[in-house]
Amino acid sequence: MRERQQLADQIDTIERLERDLADNIGMIELAEAEDDLSVAVEAEGALRAIQAEVERRQVETMLSGEADGNDSYLEVHAGAGGTESQDWAEMLLRMYTRWAERHGCKTEILEYHAGEEAGIKSATLLVKGPGAYGWLKTESGVHRLVRISPYDSNARRHTSFASAWVYPVVDDTIEIDINESDVRIDTFRASGAGGQHINTTDSAVRMTHIPTGIVVQCQNERSQHKNRATAWDMLRARLYEAELEKREAEASAQAASKTDIGWGHQIRSYVLQPYQLVKDLRTGVESTNPREVLDGALDPFMEAALAQRIGGGATAKIDDID
Repeated sequence: MRERQQLADQIDTIERLERDLADNIGMIELAEAEDDLSVAVEAEGALRAIQAEVERRQVETMLSGEADGNDSYLEVHAGAGGTESQDWAEMLLRMYTRWAERHGCKTEILEYHAGEEAGIKSATLLVKGPGAYGWLKTESGVHRLVRISPYDSNARRHTSFASAWVYPVVDDTIEIDINESDVRIDTFRASGAGGQHINTTDSAVRMTHIPTGIVVQCQNERSQHKNRATAWDMLRARLYEAELEKREAEASAQAASKTDIGWGHQIRSYVLQPYQLVKDLRTGVESTNPREVLDGALDPFMEAALAQRIGGGATAKIDDID
C-alpha cells in the first residue's frame, strides 16, 4: 500500500505539472494577443515556480535504491579529543534532528551515551519519514569542525572530528536470517536521563554479531524486553546495509572512510573560525553560511552527493541557503 501510494502521488504530481505548464503557456499567449503585460508577468512567475518544483522532483528520482524509501538509523560517534569532539558530536546530532524536522520526519533517540563534561560519546537516532534512508545515506563518514574552542581558556582554535553512520530500517518484506548462536547479548544499566528505574536496572541491551563484528545497542525503553526487540531490528538492519554495500561500486571507499575518525577520512569540513565555510570534500559543494547548515540546511550537499553516486557530478558554491 505504501508503494502504491508513492506511485500514485508521483503520477498525480506529473499530471498536475503538465496541466499547470499548459495553462500558463496559454495565459502568456493570450496576454501577448491582448497586450496585457500584468497577466504575462504573472504567468512567467508561475512558470519559474513550476521549473523550481520540477528540479526538486528530479532529485527524488535519484532515490530509487532498494531501501531508499525506508526509515533510517543514524549513529553519531565522537572522535578522539575528549570534550571538544563530544561537543561536536552533539552538534551533529542536533543538525540531523533539525534536518529531519525540516523534512517532516519524526525522530526517536534509541541510544545516548553522554560525555563526561559536555556533548555525547555516541548516540543512535531513528528517523521516520518517506525516503529517510535515501536522503541520509550519503552522510556516512567523518565530519571535521574548526572553531575557537569554548572549552579553552586561551581561546585557541581547535579541530574536532565526529562520525555519522547511516543504515536503513529493514521492513517485513526483507528477510534477514541471523543465527542466534552468532550473537553475543550483554545487558547493562542505561546512562543519562530516564528516571530511577531506567538507571537502576540492567534494561539496556548490547548485541555483537561475532562473524562480522557489528555492534548495536538500545537503551531508550524501561523494559529490557522492548530494548532487546529493538536491538534485534537494528542488527538486522546493519547486516542488510552491509549486504547493500557489497553491491555498490563505492563499498571500498565507504569502508575506508569509516576506519578512523580523524585526518584523511573526512567527507565534509565545517569551519567557523577564522572564516565561515562548509565544504563537502567529495563533491566540492560549499556554503558560506555554516549556521544555516548546522541548523539542518543539508539538502544541497545531499543532492550533490546523490547525483555523484549515480554517475553525475556537482560543484557549487552556496552563498546563502534559504
